Amino acid sequence: MNELSQRLIDEWQSGFPLRERPFARMAERLNSDEETVLHTLQGLLTDGVLTRFGPLYQIERLGGAFSLAALSAPLTDFEEIASIVNSFPEVAHNYQRDHALNMWFVLATETPDGIDRAVQHIAAATGLPVLSFPKEREYFLDARFIVGGKRRYVDSSPPQAGEEPGVRVCPKDQLPTLLPTLRPLILATQAGLPLIPRPYHALATELGMTVEAVLNGLQTLLDAGAIRRIGVVPNHYRIGYSANGMMVWDVVDAAVDEWGARIGALEFVTHCYRRPRHPPDWPYNLFAMAHGQSRAEINARAEDIAGLLGKVCRRHAILYSTQILKKTGLRLTG
Repeated sequence: MNELSQRLIDEWQSGFPLRERPFARMAERLNSDEETVLHTLQGLLTDGVLTRFGPLYQIERLGGAFSLAALSAPLTDFEEIASIVNSFPEVAHNYQRDHALNMWFVLATETPDGIDRAVQHIAAATGLPVLSFPKEREYFLDARFIVGGKRRYVDSSPPQAGEEPGVRVCPKDQLPTLLPTLRPLILATQAGLPLIPRPYHALATELGMTVEAVLNGLQTLLDAGAIRRIGVVPNHYRIGYSANGMMVWDVVDAAVDEWGARIGALEFVTHCYRRPRHPPDWPYNLFAMAHGQSRAEINARAEDIAGLLGKVCRRHAILYSTQILKKTGLRLTG
């Protein structure tokens, strides 16, 4: 990987400019030119080093819901069942993991009650029980990575659209009244932004809006937290994170929030949540995702956490990802 590709991945996972020629601004920071940046981005997407480029939407801020779900697929029918599960637009991500529950997928629905319907429909379509693990509390979420897989990403991007860090020009409680107007823009950008010199002009033409309305709409969604960030999304396997482990812990209920916050603050953890148990087969209530250069590295980190938890943790396990089955992100329907 050349220096420009590495810097695109390391420096542009957020902060993509909201201005007339955003790729020209990227090129300035990268000591390159607009055409080369566009060509490099397209190559990284085509080669699968990047999974997507554009806004990452937060469905809960849009009035919807996320949930993790899992099922146990017989290996003889695994591909067929994966195809059925992946055909549901509510399935944003799907992974095979080395556990009796060997298929784990993230559901994203436009309304909270849509999660239960999606679970029921997938169970009916596959003929298999589906366990749902809705988020009960979020301790940390920032799935960003640097090339080489050596540490958690640290955001050094400039503020977007000239705003100062931390400034919110659209209060979150105002977002519901604006969503009907912003919905066409969300639908047009949820799969990514056009890789052309003036992407916002193309969106404006497509939607029958002014360029200013497109830029203001995206800024409003950023300000309200409906867009987590705008930038590149790397395939962590392709940039040095060869091991992906979902660490799960059976922590006594009285201590889970304290320890969830501590574990979420660890450098190598990218997601950390409290989720429901499903006894007797699933006793775990604390989930922490870790990425590293090897399983041995993640095993060692899990043992370190087990030592910290001590008697408040009764058991733990690591479910390693063995295959990406689907990774499209949020998809609202028209």
